[in-house]
Amino acid sequence: MTAPTASADGTGTPDLLYSEAEEDLRAAVRSLLADRGDVPALLARAETGTPYDPELWRALAGGIGAAGLLVPERFGGQGASHREAAVVLEELGRAVTPAPYLTGAVVAVQTLLALGEPAGAVAALLGGIAEGRRVAVLAVPFAVHAPEAVRPAAVVAGRVEGSVTGVADAVAADVLLVPTTDGLYAVDTDAEGVAVTPLVSLDLTRPLAGVTLTGAPGTRLADGAAAVDAVRRGLLAGAGLLASEQLGIAEWCLAEAVRHTRERHQFNRPVGSFQALKHRMAQLWLDVVSARAAARNAADALATGSAGAPLAVAVAQAYCSGAAVHAAEECVQLHGGIGMTWEHPAHLYLKRAKADAIAYGTAGRHRATVAELMELPAP
Repeated sequence: MTAPTASADGTGTPDLLYSEAEEDLRAAVRSLLADRGDVPALLARAETGTPYDPELWRALAGGIGAAGLLVPERFGGQGASHREAAVVLEELGRAVTPAPYLTGAVVAVQTLLALGEPAGAVAALLGGIAEGRRVAVLAVPFAVHAPEAVRPAAVVAGRVEGSVTGVADAVAADVLLVPTTDGLYAVDTDAEGVAVTPLVSLDLTRPLAGVTLTGAPGTRLADGAAAVDAVRRGLLAGAGLLASEQLGIAEWCLAEAVRHTRERHQFNRPVGSFQALKHRMAQLWLDVVSARAAARNAADALATGSAGAPLAVAVAQAYCSGAAVHAAEECVQLHGGIGMTWEHPAHLYLKRAKADAIAYGTAGRHRATVAELMELPAP
C-alpha cells in the first residue's frame, strides 16, 4: 500500500517511507562510496586542504546522475525531487564524503530554479551542473541563516565588487552565484578579478574559503527582488536536506559504536554487554529514529511544495543537528583511546557534525523559527 503524501497546502500526511526507486538509488551511491572508501587516502587529502576526489565526483555526479536529481529533464537532469536528493545526502553523510553536493547540486540548483522558467545562461548552467561538467556554489557564508543576513556585493560599471568569507566548497566550484545590490550574478572562478582563498576550517572534509571579487565580470541572472527570493528558497532547501546528511552521520556513528563495543572485550565479555553502555546506545538509537522522521518529513515537504515546508525544515534542523553531534561524541567516547586517534575516522564525523550544527542557521535560530511559525513563546 502506498503511503499518502503531503498536499501542496500542507494538510496531507507526509510520506516518511523510502520508495523502491529511492532504495535503488541508495544502493548505487553506497556501492560507489564503498568502492572508494579509503580512509587513509581521505585523511591524506584532508591534510592538504583539498580533500575532493575528482574521479569520485565524476562518477557520482555524471555517472549515477546524482548532480542532476533536482534539475528538470528538459535541461538534462533527472527530474527527481528533494526526497531522492535526501537519500544521496544520507549516504554522503554516512561516508563523510568530501563532495560539493549539498552546496552545488542542492542549494545552487534550487536557487537557479527559483528564478523562474530557466532560459539562456540559467538553462545552460543547469545543463552543465546536471552533466557533472560544472559546479556552482552560492557565494554566501556557510553559517548564514537567511538572505537578509547576506551582505551583498556591489556592482560598479557592470563589474562585481565585494568579499565574503566562509563559503563552503568554493575551492571546488567553477561558478559562483553572487548576490549583489543589483541582483544575482554568475561569476566564473577563473575570471579576472576573482580570488578564492582557502581557510583553515574545523571540518576537513568540507573546506571553507574566502571569496574576493575585484572588478570581476559576471552574468546577471536576476534582479534584486527575484534574487532575494531565490536565495531564500535555496537556503531553505539546503537547511532541509542538511538534516538528511546529519542523519547519515548519526547512523554511521551508532553502527560503528555498536560494532566496536561488540568486538571489544574486557573481563572476557564484550564491553557492549555492560548495562551502562547498553543504555547509552539505546538512547542513540532513539535519537537516530527521531532524526530520521524529522529529516524525511522535511525532504517530503520540500518535494511536495508543501506550505508547511518552512516549519518542517526548522523542526528537522532544530533536532537533527544536535542528534548528529551527540552521536558523534558518543562514538568517539565509546571507542575509548582509539577514538581519539587521527587514524580512526571518528574525528571526521565529529568535526562534520559540529560544522553542520551552525550551517544554514543554528538549532537555536530554527527553534525560534518554529516558535514564530506556531505563534508560541520564543525559547
